[in-house]
Amino acid sequence: MSTAYPWISTNLDTPSLAEVRDVLARDLKKTFDYVDVQVVDCPDLTEEPFFLAGKGLGGETSLIDLGGPPYLLPLVKRDKVYDFKQLVKQLKVTPSLLMGACAGPWPYFGKNCEGVCNVLVDGDNYFKSCSYVGKVTDGDEKLECLPIPDSETRFALMANLYCSQGKPGKVLKVNCKKRTGKKDFITAIRTGLAAGFPNKYVGLGGAFLLKEGRAKQHVMRDFSKTPINTEEELNNWLTFHDMSAPLVAVGTLISNEVPDFDLRVQHFHSFSKHNEAGHYHYDTTPETVEYLGYFNVAERLHRVDKPKQTHQLGRD
Repeated sequence: MSTAYPWISTNLDTPSLAEVRDVLARDLKKTFDYVDVQVVDCPDLTEEPFFLAGKGLGGETSLIDLGGPPYLLPLVKRDKVYDFKQLVKQLKVTPSLLMGACAGPWPYFGKNCEGVCNVLVDGDNYFKSCSYVGKVTDGDEKLECLPIPDSETRFALMANLYCSQGKPGKVLKVNCKKRTGKKDFITAIRTGLAAGFPNKYVGLGGAFLLKEGRAKQHVMRDFSKTPINTEEELNNWLTFHDMSAPLVAVGTLISNEVPDFDLRVQHFHSFSKHNEAGHYHYDTTPETVEYLGYFNVAERLHRVDKPKQTHQLGRD
């Protein structure tokens, strides 16, 4: 039997989708030339181009922030391996659609990797994985985007997950083209929420498609044998790549840090059908970029296995 994970929870502020729409429709114009934000019926996200494990983003919505960079840096804590089934057992949401950014199941792949979580769990006997990992090969460091099979229910070190029952319903559709400002897509949304809902804790989760253009993304090398203590050392250890559309990114964002929760305020990983996957930073083609995202407002925040000793390294 799995050991229960340390767990604290709180309610988040939950403005209506219409209120979020109005805030973002105004604020995103500071960053993009074309902005269209609507409240719509969620499309079937199991279909192309998103390929998610569940159809919608509705039902008992929450954000999970699990573990964190202190379990990776300065040196990895290899005992920090988690199981989605145990997580869902404590979450007590049935079925549970979980999507977001994590460290992949290194015991399965034999090395450290980026995890792109996209799973549907329904009871003890149903586990559907549409997840991928992004990794680099030994030696020549070629990019690989590999599926995680249904039989592998683990992940490692850290995760930022949007959780729901995968139900159809109303969602926020965000379509932006031609970046004119300096912020990336997710930072623009998050800071827009922070400005529009001051002193509130508003969380969003979901998926976005980099429809046109390219994006700077990183992929971790295998675990460092020497301590990583600075941003410079971290960036020398990571591998950076210019990845091409279409990319499907999943993850979470929250408008403000919740006191004593030690959160990662935004975190998205992406996968593709052309062998590219990684941690999203920003697009590198502002003139031609196009984003299409579907998001929902999270009602609850769960902080799981929060590191007792923390730092701010590796939060970008």
